[in-house]
Amino acid sequence: MSFNPLSGEPNKVVVHYKNGAVAKGTTLDFVAEKPKFHLTHMDNRIEEIEVESTKAIFFVKSFEGNKDYKEKRDFAGISPQDLRGLKVKVTFQDNETITGSTMGYNKQRKGFFILPVDAQSNNMRIYVVASALKDIKLGSNAEK
Repeated sequence: MSFNPLSGEPNKVVVHYKNGAVAKGTTLDFVAEKPKFHLTHMDNRIEEIEVESTKAIFFVKSFEGNKDYKEKRDFAGISPQDLRGLKVKVTFQDNETITGSTMGYNKQRKGFFILPVDAQSNNMRIYVVASALKDIKLGSNAEK
């Protein structure tokens, strides 16, 4: 479910499409196993999104983020106790790379969640669409 029970609010998401487009809004009904979800855009327009048309859905703390913050993008200096799950490094078809950890990777599934390597990231979690990937490295291979 995509409702945030801690805040009582819908999840803020930034949707990155395979074609390079980006959309920001909120969702109440994103479920990893379902092929579609609804995005309420910033102008309150509601759109049904086909998950397969996206490369990743970023669940964010804020839409603005912190432009001055330099996010850690590798495992250097990260304590193993600070990571939950298996180390992962994904490279998308457009060559964007994301590192973090996952507790739900299964190559039979259409996607999986990544927790960012940097706990101070504006991203709380990222749903990665498997068909958008060029490469995936797991465990110690993710450090290379």
